Amino acid sequence: MAHWSSGYVIDVDYTHGFYQELTPSLLSFLTLLQGVQAPDLGAPLAYCELGCGQGFSTNLLAAANPHIEFYATDFNPGHIVGAQSLAQSTGSHNIRFYDDSFADFLLRTDLPDFDFICLHGIYSWISLENRRTIVEFIRRKLKPGGLVYISYNTMPGWASMMPLRRLLLEHTAAQGSRSSSPSRVTNFVDLADALGKLDTRYFASHPKLAKRIEKLKEHNPNYIAHEYLNQDLEPFYFTDLAQELAEAKLTWVGPANALENLDDVNLTKEQREFLARIGDIALRQMTRDHIVDQQFRRDIFVKGAVRLSAQQVRERWLETRFALTARGSKIPRELRGLRHTVKLHSGIYDPLIAALEPGPRTLREILTEPTLAQAGFNRLTQALTILVALGSCQPCLPVQGAGERRLTTERFNRAIAELSRFERKFSHLASPITGGGIAADRMAQLMWLSLQDKDTDMIRFVGDVLSTAGQRLLKDGKPLSDAEHAAELRQRADEFGENTLGVWTNLGLCDPPQQKSEQRRLRA
Repeated sequence: MAHWSSGYVIDVDYTHGFYQELTPSLLSFLTLLQGVQAPDLGAPLAYCELGCGQGFSTNLLAAANPHIEFYATDFNPGHIVGAQSLAQSTGSHNIRFYDDSFADFLLRTDLPDFDFICLHGIYSWISLENRRTIVEFIRRKLKPGGLVYISYNTMPGWASMMPLRRLLLEHTAAQGSRSSSPSRVTNFVDLADALGKLDTRYFASHPKLAKRIEKLKEHNPNYIAHEYLNQDLEPFYFTDLAQELAEAKLTWVGPANALENLDDVNLTKEQREFLARIGDIALRQMTRDHIVDQQFRRDIFVKGAVRLSAQQVRERWLETRFALTARGSKIPRELRGLRHTVKLHSGIYDPLIAALEPGPRTLREILTEPTLAQAGFNRLTQALTILVALGSCQPCLPVQGAGERRLTTERFNRAIAELSRFERKFSHLASPITGGGIAADRMAQLMWLSLQDKDTDMIRFVGDVLSTAGQRLLKDGKPLSDAEHAAELRQRADEFGENTLGVWTNLGLCDPPQQKSEQRRLRA
């Protein structure tokens, strides 16, 4: 009888990451960039994540989108226990977790049809049989007009790594560490490092491998186990993946990454002209992957593409709200692509950022600013796309339902921040404005918690939390003295008040009436 794991790593947990591309509002915006109709975010929707890992992304999205019913499965019961526990602690009632295999999930009769089906990374780590099951699940359960987000390892970027991975797996198995993934990870990385120093012809023929191994040493060991040590690891050519998904009646929409839409900074003029002569979309994408040596792809597919007219695209752009996720002065004034770095024109970006700093605004509202109206619709849509590509701006949910979202995200964020008293596990909070995650390290979460508790001394509050947990801040990997520790806490509190508090207020994480008084208190 086959083991239930089917060769998948189960003796170490996956990481607790949040993956922004899973966010419905962002997927809708990226679909609009391609002129394709997406599910109506103002309507009740159903969302499914296959292979949800620890379930943190799904939990966060459920809190930020209470109008959407979320369903998620991961066959590792340890992951699901943690995900269900988090959902219970955050009070989310619109999410259901299952520890089903894909085959078992396919046979369920208690699932709705879905507007979104999302898979982050998992498709590269499973067998052909499981991939066929997923395709059948999408064929049966995705609504017409529904979106699929899928990310996966890609050729040719993995071409040099695959033979080395096979060799390293054989070595670790021969050393008798097959039963323990943590020890296999250690042996895997040590062997890769040792081979890289042997002046081998293989490494000489693949010069980027040395840099890849150096980066490998910096990764979370749990990530390495799931990325490299599974029985199955399949990097795909885009044409093969598109052919598999065509069996579920899916059509490619575009990349689930705003930067990937900006070929002017990623490709040379000659490369763009060469690709433009290729009529077949899948072949064009496969060719592009070879031009840029693509290693990982994030793609959006749709079941029944409805092309919007130019006027419909314009109207939807005008009604879309946008919010900054960074203080204006901290937003980069240049965009680095694969080929070019473009300086952002201050005559457009400075007034655009200034218009968004007070809070979220629709493009229609932005165009009421005389300077920006002069720039025109097309230049502003390009500028907003670039700000999204920089990670400094996010498309927002409709105003409708904002009050309910505020309540559900407050419960979620408090639960996450309370957990940060004890450990650094989660790195995002939920925004009721964007419907997605906002990067928040442990210190920022504790400072946010002090505001929620109306504590009058943020520095003392955070210091007491760390002291109770038997922890201290480090600098350059070394513990700080009492005086240095107090100074570091004050500096971080000042930075939070200066660069984060106002942004988080606009994103719905903090109470607006308290903003000015809290900023004054932080500087006191």
